[in-house]
Amino acid sequence: MRVSILSGTSYSAFKYREYRLFWIAAAFSNIGMWSLVYGRLWLMRTLTGSEVMLGLVATANLAPVLIFSIWGGVLADRFNRLKIVRVTRLLFAITTIGTAVLIQSGNIEPWHVLAISAVTGTLLAFDIPSRSAMVATIVPKEHLAGAIALYSIVFGAAAIVGPMLFSPLVSAWGLEGLFYIIGTSYLLTVLTLLMMRTSGHKVAATSKTVLGGLLQGFTYLRHQKSITSVILLGVTLGLFGTSFDTLLPVFTDEIFSGGTDVFGRLLLGAGIGGLTATMAITLIGRRVRPALYLIIAGVGLGAAQLTFARIDILDLAVLVAGIIGGFKVVLGTMNTTVVQTLVAEEFRGRVLSINQLTWGASALGGLLMGYLAQRFDAPTAMTFGGSVAIVATLLVGQRLLRSFGVGSESAKSDSGQKPEVTAESST
Repeated sequence: MRVSILSGTSYSAFKYREYRLFWIAAAFSNIGMWSLVYGRLWLMRTLTGSEVMLGLVATANLAPVLIFSIWGGVLADRFNRLKIVRVTRLLFAITTIGTAVLIQSGNIEPWHVLAISAVTGTLLAFDIPSRSAMVATIVPKEHLAGAIALYSIVFGAAAIVGPMLFSPLVSAWGLEGLFYIIGTSYLLTVLTLLMMRTSGHKVAATSKTVLGGLLQGFTYLRHQKSITSVILLGVTLGLFGTSFDTLLPVFTDEIFSGGTDVFGRLLLGAGIGGLTATMAITLIGRRVRPALYLIIAGVGLGAAQLTFARIDILDLAVLVAGIIGGFKVVLGTMNTTVVQTLVAEEFRGRVLSINQLTWGASALGGLLMGYLAQRFDAPTAMTFGGSVAIVATLLVGQRLLRSFGVGSESAKSDSGQKPEVTAESST
């Protein structure tokens, strides 16, 4: 019997047809999403030249996710999740191609960009919970951590490929051409999703009404102390662990006395570190210990930020930026894995939608870190953020290790069994 060298790694999840299709659809979709983000910002810049309007584009896209995501989670637990994602991705394609038509006709105006950003943000609010909840239903439990890690590769690669393609595509075909290409990538996503089977993507509703389902979701979380702790940790790290992203331009200018070339080197270092960490997780595969790795990543991220805050040598800063990027990827992957492992299937969509609050926390964290940097200085702000990240991770870590069982998680993961949790995390 031939044994593959990838057996036991995350790549073994690719042997499941539904996951392969899901992953391919994500590849089309996420490259399009990254290009869409840059495209809309550049479009608004060419239309207005206003920094405030750029901020409004980001706000218009983020605010609906915060407002409607929990309702998207309720629908994900009442209707077929695959069908929901098919609809949202089709609407993404329509709005993106519509943007291209407006640009080509010369009728595009700033309010169009803001309205389209708000529409896509609303679509994301209903897309994310269903899409996230699908992973646990298309691979066995023992492959869950690996499948999530493989899915993270898509995000990591898209974060590099999307920006790299932006300039050549716009130079060759203009902004309207870029949006036509993005719209086509979403259509390819829909076609791939249509090849997936719809069976297994709907759970029995736990309430007769949407409002009742929402209230049930909050009641469930109130009794799931471990899940709630992980979500609160994500929110805390969103508030205080985003100092690297927010303050990087300040460090580039004031500490390293550089311009876009230095900024690009630091960003590239962080991107390579993130992608390297993702690849490492996929090779570890079923041996991943989500709770333990989450704690290590949280503490490591905080410590790396403390180090970066005191560095004034560029080459060393690029190296530490890579370490920060790696820990951020591990943190995000393990956060999702822990929540996906502990949550009951009938509440998965609602809980994952609440977990998206970390997005909003990151936005608020950017404002907080910016204020602290202006009030004191950038190194002080980053030092404060890193310190809070370490303390918060250690506090939550104690509960997580008890929930998963210290020393027993690896064996249970390898055997394909869901880790035993305490009574407080089961209903």
